[in-house]
Amino acid sequence: MKYFLLLGVGLLCISGWARAQEEGVGVGTVEEVTVDADLGASREGSRTDAEAVLREEEAISPDGLSVAQLREIKERAQNFTFQTEVNRMMKLIINSLYRNKEIFLRELISNGSDALDKIRLLSLTDRDVLETNPDLSIRIKAEPEKRLLHIIDSGIGMTRHDLVNNLGTIAKSGTADFLSKMQDAEKSNAQEMNDMIGQFGVGFYSAFLVADKVTVASKHNDDKQHFWESDASAFSVAEDPRGDTLKRGTHITLHLKEEAADYLQPDTIRALVKKYSQFINFPIYLWASRTETVEEAADDDADADKDADEDAQVEDAEEKEKETKKTEKTVWDWELMNDNKPIWTRKPSEVADDEYTSFYRTLTKDTSPPLAKAHFVAEGEVTFRALLFVPRVQPADSFNRYGTKTDNIKLYVRRVFITDEFNELMPNYLAFIQGIVDSDDLPLNVSRETLQQHKLIKIIKKKLVRKALDMLKKIPDDEYQHFWKEYSTNIKLGVMEDPSNRSRLAKLLRFHSSRSDEMTFLADYVARMKPKQNHIYYIAGASKAEVEKSPFAERLVRRGYEVLYLTEAVDEYCLSSLPEYDGKKFQNIAKEIFDLDESEQQKEQLEAYKKQFEPLTRWLGQKLDAYVTRATVSRRLARSPAALAATAFGWTGNMERLALSNAHQKADDAQRKHHLMQKKMLEINPRHPMVLELLRRVTDDPDSAEALQAAKTLYRTAALRSGYMLQEGQAVEFAETVESMLQRALGLDPDAQPDLDDEDAPAAPDEAAGDDAEELPAEDHDEL
Repeated sequence: MKYFLLLGVGLLCISGWARAQEEGVGVGTVEEVTVDADLGASREGSRTDAEAVLREEEAISPDGLSVAQLREIKERAQNFTFQTEVNRMMKLIINSLYRNKEIFLRELISNGSDALDKIRLLSLTDRDVLETNPDLSIRIKAEPEKRLLHIIDSGIGMTRHDLVNNLGTIAKSGTADFLSKMQDAEKSNAQEMNDMIGQFGVGFYSAFLVADKVTVASKHNDDKQHFWESDASAFSVAEDPRGDTLKRGTHITLHLKEEAADYLQPDTIRALVKKYSQFINFPIYLWASRTETVEEAADDDADADKDADEDAQVEDAEEKEKETKKTEKTVWDWELMNDNKPIWTRKPSEVADDEYTSFYRTLTKDTSPPLAKAHFVAEGEVTFRALLFVPRVQPADSFNRYGTKTDNIKLYVRRVFITDEFNELMPNYLAFIQGIVDSDDLPLNVSRETLQQHKLIKIIKKKLVRKALDMLKKIPDDEYQHFWKEYSTNIKLGVMEDPSNRSRLAKLLRFHSSRSDEMTFLADYVARMKPKQNHIYYIAGASKAEVEKSPFAERLVRRGYEVLYLTEAVDEYCLSSLPEYDGKKFQNIAKEIFDLDESEQQKEQLEAYKKQFEPLTRWLGQKLDAYVTRATVSRRLARSPAALAATAFGWTGNMERLALSNAHQKADDAQRKHHLMQKKMLEINPRHPMVLELLRRVTDDPDSAEALQAAKTLYRTAALRSGYMLQEGQAVEFAETVESMLQRALGLDPDAQPDLDDEDAPAAPDEAAGDDAEELPAEDHDEL
């Protein structure tokens, strides 16, 4: 009987094992439950197995989808491969097209702005399109723990067809298609139709600069919500199993690379939005936390110990005021990041002065108000708006950075920041001007980094410069003095560097003059010119005091002619490059070519002087041949006996001084040496007693040593008086001559020399060795 019982148990076990094999239930079934199993195929599983499947279905993936929803998407998704040109260009886009990875956020925000522009434009004729979601905004949310970055807009959204065609093709833009459809419609505002970015269709792919995978959920009013996913090699599109969660718009999720984790930090996102997108037409929000201090009721332990009867008692006395305590609480909310409005898009008449000042301070971080501003719209081959400012103070190191890139002019395209490293918009001499240039139709290359047609940039630059110069010209007189103190060198450099605007810049020039202590404009000088005066006279020197005493200006000032005094280092270079002003030519009175408007009687008098002093001028030309080209009777000297004038293309004393003081010159500059060695023209004053006496002596004795010494001294004093430096040892010889004359004036022998002490005489060789020195023996010598 015992054996029969054992046999029955064995048969039952074998039959159970066979039945399990038929039903396909393995030993490890509970541990191997996957989302690929048919969850409704069997009701026979254990309760534990069913709970595991349920938890897996309810799990939320990083995309905000449950595992079950992801499985459904994969089952229903239609897979696509990128077009051939997309595969070829993807690496270029990701690795080469964009120089800065951070611009991915700018591009995605710009795309969101495009979508919002489209739905806003449609709402102008059909208000019902906004019923699904009246809010027009862009929202950004970061999940650092999952390395996810979300950009959500409530724009027009994309249909399934749009997702396949617009996100799967390079250079096929949804914006371009949208505009082509809208051109046939009757719209009241054509500008709004064109107010969109995205002409090249590759801005979206900049997301792969920082992301390994990108998912897009989008809902269009004319279609269901769809889900797009790509890892840059291929993409898939499926109906979103979550249904209509967006109502309308697009939700982009970036699965960031490990090295791009910094873009998940709120401060980084804020900085990028402020840099590139702070003037977008629509609000941009960031999901961020803030700490708030709140008051809460304080816990009263004593009350907790009271008996129930005591708690129930009603006191007739006034109730005590409840005690509270302050606690800090973290609150999460949407933070607006672009509250600065683009005031340049408004009409100048609609913007108040305090708004300009506030915007200027935000733009430049300057605490002072601007000295001048220009707000205008330029139309033509390219249309753009500009807002320019002149700071009150120029940075001290501005000329150390002259010609280098500045960030003073910021280029925008439809309120989207493109670059501020673009020197082609302003010439170097106007680099101090700060402002914004915003174009609605400026063509960009695919990366939005550099411009595609430089011809248009030249047009913009031309208009900007002219508007800037017009702005400077309109500065009130009481403020212009301050402007000239800060920026005079810039304007003078502009005269030298910008021939096309030279006449406009000349109207801004101001100089000291012989007329008064106040500086004068060239226009005012011309208005005060004598009736027959054909030249604008000027003289350059190290200071006003120096040029006021220049021998070249003596007779001009005496006869009532006004002379401009150039006292800055760049002044003479500036006027040398300015041929004329208002039809009047400039005349440097320190050069030999000098035209003084004289009467016939004065010209006859000059010819008589030349004939009278011909023996002296010929003699001086011979004796001073090493230094002067010739000697002649001067028409411009009044008090001085002589002066040294430069040749037409030679250096004046001021130019020579500047050349010698240049710290960045070559040690042996052949050109500089050539100019320094050029001979000058010696002019003598025929009415000066010294010159008359020298004429008499030369006529009596041409070989007179005293006359020759006087002539050399006259030449050297004339050189110094004319602003030149004595060269080739002339300074020492001149000093010795002056000292000899002083000795004679003091009644001393001109050749007398000071007595030298014996102590100054050099020591004899034996004495230098010393009296106590002992002579070494011969053998010591050999050892040494």
